[in-house]
Amino acid sequence: MEFTFTFVEVFAITLYLIGPLLLFMFTVIAILGYAVGRMENWSLLDSIYYTFITATTVGYGDFRPQKRLSKCAAILIVLIGLVCTGIIVAAGLKAVEAAFAANYDIEQLIRNIKMRLAG
Repeated sequence: MEFTFTFVEVFAITLYLIGPLLLFMFTVIAILGYAVGRMENWSLLDSIYYTFITATTVGYGDFRPQKRLSKCAAILIVLIGLVCTGIIVAAGLKAVEAAFAANYDIEQLIRNIKMRLAG
């Protein structure tokens, strides 16, 4: 349980520290998505849905921009969404690494695994 608490604490602190960057990137994604929705004459809900699906690279294909400028904005939404996802994943990995370092002797774990694999 201590491992989980350490992970959550480190992850929360990391997200707090990189929060302004993520907030800026999410704002850019939202503005681009709104602009695409306006150019394509979609409702606000459809624009939000499209932006979320595009930024997370799910891409169901039920909403597709038809205008050239909208397609360029979609590319930016995807690229910024990938960077945001990468930053969040990196923060999670760093939190796992910190939790392991704080709660376990890594070298001892490696030795134990090698002994189990050897026979």
